Order: sequence, then structure tokens, then C-alpha cells
Amino acid sequence: MATDRDCRPLFLAGWLLTVVAVSSGCGGGGGGSSSPPPPVVIPSLNSVRLSGASPFASGCDRVVSAGTSYENAEVEPSVASRPADPTHLVAAWQQDRWSDGGSHGLLAASSSDAGQTWSVSMPSFSRCAGGTAATGTDYERASDPWLTVAADGTVYMLSLSFSGNTFAAGSSSGMLAARSTDGGATWGVPTVLIADGSAFFDDKGSITADPQDSRFVYAVWDRLTTTNTGPTYFARTTDSGTSWEAARSIFDPGANNQTIGNIIACLPDGSLLLVFSEFDSQGATVSAAIKTMRSTDHGATWAAPVLVAAEQPVGTHDPLTGATVRDGSDLPSIAVGPDGHVHIAWQDSRFSSGQRNGIAFSSSSDNGATWSAPVQVNGARGAQAFVPTVSVRGDGVIGVAYYDFRNDQRQSGQLTTDYWLATSTEGVTWHDTHVKGPFSLLGAPVAEGLFLGDYQALVASASDFLPVFVTATNDTANPTDAFIAFGSVAATASAIGQPSMLDARVGPAPSIVKISRPTASSRADRLRTSY
Repeated sequence: MATDRDCRPLFLAGWLLTVVAVSSGCGGGGGGSSSPPPPVVIPSLNSVRLSGASPFASGCDRVVSAGTSYENAEVEPSVASRPADPTHLVAAWQQDRWSDGGSHGLLAASSSDAGQTWSVSMPSFSRCAGGTAATGTDYERASDPWLTVAADGTVYMLSLSFSGNTFAAGSSSGMLAARSTDGGATWGVPTVLIADGSAFFDDKGSITADPQDSRFVYAVWDRLTTTNTGPTYFARTTDSGTSWEAARSIFDPGANNQTIGNIIACLPDGSLLLVFSEFDSQGATVSAAIKTMRSTDHGATWAAPVLVAAEQPVGTHDPLTGATVRDGSDLPSIAVGPDGHVHIAWQDSRFSSGQRNGIAFSSSSDNGATWSAPVQVNGARGAQAFVPTVSVRGDGVIGVAYYDFRNDQRQSGQLTTDYWLATSTEGVTWHDTHVKGPFSLLGAPVAEGLFLGDYQALVASASDFLPVFVTATNDTANPTDAFIAFGSVAATASAIGQPSMLDARVGPAPSIVKISRPTASSRADRLRTSY
């Protein structure tokens, strides 16, 4: 686990989350005035808090770490619904985030009433959650939760579980898949899809159930090596999780290159579409691009990669102090509409000539063979926007949820942040709905930057979007909480909460930079990890 440069938590005045909330204000000092500016009040979706007090005891992982454990901090949620009954939901998140990677364990929560009430459960992906040496699940930490629900209602959850510093002697990592046959209320012993020692690190996985055939479930991730490679690895079950085939590489970009952010989407014609970011190194220069690969035989074979678009992220920063916000900028999000069109969203600075990250979006109407030119999703064009998640409702309306700083007041010391849902009927014109906020991001855990998660979550029903996301609090004993928001969102609603003179509010944009990895001599430092 690479030690974070600054593990000190930053907690400044913000706002206190409630179990059920609509919106709240956030005060702070205004520029050149002794009086605070008026609180920002924005109409928002209703929301319900999913998370509560941590069930894990301090020190349950039984290791000594130089990192900071943010107990009662929840980050990086996932959500899924049963295809035949979207009122049955299951969510998951990292519980008690560490500054230097992972958490004490992953928690799950299930709902049978469309998200109004939730019951929490604990898959045994880590030592703190009941993992044992006998089952191969006795890992110190767990990260990167991902959920999927098969057509028969079986829930699958994937975890990156690991112990020790990346590539250090005695370290280990693996991808573990757990199965629930009661909607996420209880979980079986996880299946270890791959277990590696110190020569490898398995990272950033996802899991997808085939909606047309419950026998097939697919897991995918990147497997980093001490020899500077990072191929995409794949495993599948063909018998509803009773057994899993041996994990194998399905794409290797070659020496000094790697993939990350691998996700499989299932298309209406029965084929699979894999999306990922690929890093290619040429000396000190690293380029990045979003690509897709298609399989027409349930993942047995895969076609060559197709380029979606080059990636041009510049990172997200506190405009007042320059502090880093960890934003998952190399991780694409993918969704398939009822018409078979495929949609991808990601962070990109192309719309501001490299000055700030916006939210980019591209679609394919031919099963990923060709892709539309990227368009900008986020409504406040002068504000930094980050961590997008895309989904599609049953009526074809597209939704992209994301954070931004449009309401940040530079001299308040708050780093005021809001969560938004942009909707579109055709993927070109977008309209924002305020989901939740404002809140001060400065209360978030520090893990290679202020951290709410490399990704958030969004699920859709026939006529609704249900974002699952994390906000920071002003409570040092409870730094973050996970929420679900709900309420019908019209795709033609007017955009709201877009103040004028955005550039004056958000401050100077970060200077344009090229994508680069750390220049330290160790191979571990040159690889892109996200855990």
C-alpha cells in the first residue's frame, strides 16, 4: 500500500447530513467581508442515508500501518437492481477507509421497497468481516466493491482483497466473488477467482450478470506485474456461480502499458462489450484512451480493441489551495439502453482546452463498432466536474450523475461541492437536476487526495433514476455517509443552480498537464493503481 503524501484529515465547517434530507445550506466567509455569504439553497431530490456506525472494531485487521484509518467513513458505493423487479435493490461500499488503500471491509445493504428502508449485511471479503485462512479470505483489507443481479434474482458481489504493501515481500491480493440467493440479506463464502503473491497486484474489478441467461456471470480486472505489464484478466461462471473457470488474460497492451477500469456490459443481441482505459508509455510520456472489445460467445473469445476516444484528464484540485481531489479520472462508466445503444461517460478536459475537467459522453448504435464524437454533459461549463456515472431508464432517457464545484465560494474555505444528475433524451442536449449538497469536500478522507471514491453508482428503473453516492460531513467521528436519492426526473427539466461568473467563483483553473505516472524508480510506482 503506497503511503499517501498527506494523511492528515482536513475538517472544516460544512453541513451535517440527516437520515432523510432534501437540501441544506453551507455557510462560510465571503471575500473581503466579515459576514458570511448567504447559504446556498437549491431544490434537490429526496434522499435516504444508507450507512451508519461501523460494525468493525478498531484494529480488527490486526496489522500496524503508517496510514490513517478513517473509521465510520464510507466511500466508493455500488448499486444494482433485479432486472424483473427494480424495487429490489442492493448497494455496497467500503467501510472505514484507509488513507493508504482499501478499508476494513465491504458492507452491503438490501432493500425490497425501492430504497425506502435498508438491511445491512457483511460479506466475508476481509479479516475484519470474518474472512479466514481456511477459506482463502483472510485478507487485511478490501476495496472496489461491485454488484450485479442476475435475472433469477441471485446477487453477486466482487471485492479486491489484499494484504501488505503492493509488490512488497509477503504481500498478496485477489479477486473474490460472493453470492447471495436472498437478495443480498446473507452471503455465501466468497469464491477466490484469483489469488496472487507479491509479484502481482489485482486491481479495479467489476462483475456483470448476463441478463438473458442467469448461468453466465462475468468478472474482469487489471493484473499488474513487477515487470511493468497490466493485462485485462477475465473469469466467468457458466453454472450460476456454483463454479468459476480459471482466470485468464483476454487483452495485454504490452510492456510498460496497462489497462484499468474494465467493465463488461451485456448487449441485447447477447454479445458482451468490454470497456477500459489503456495507458501506453513511450519513454516519459504516457497517453491514455478509452477502448472497447466485443465478444459474441459469452466471453470465450474477444475481438480486437476499438478506440472510443483519447482521454485528456487534468486532475481535480481545490481552486483555492491546489490540494488534490482524487477523482477516478481514468475510469469510464458504461450503460446500455433498451434500444441497444451503448453509452460511455468519463472525465475530460477537451472542452476547456485542457484547463479543467468536464464530463464527456459518447454513444454507439452499432454494438461498439463506431462511436460518436464526445459531447459535454455538465451544465456549469466553468466549474470542475468529476466522477461521472451513466445509466439509462427503461423509457430510454439517459442519466449521468457527477460532482462539481459550481457553488464553491473561494474565500469561504469550504470547497463547496454538489452532486448532480444530468439527463438527456438523445445524448446531445443535457439538463441538470440537483441531487444533494452543498457540502464541504474538505471533510473527506485523504487517500492520495480528498476521496469519496474512484466511482459512485447509478441505477435506473422504467421511469426513475436512483443515484447512490457519498458526501462528506463536518463530523470528524463520521467523515462521510452513503446516500440513495430518488424521485422522477424529467429529461426536459430546466437546468438549475448554475451561477453566473463561474470563473470568478471557482478560481484559476489548474494548468494543463500531460497524463503521467510517478517517476520513482520502483516498478510499483510506475504502474497506475486505483484501490
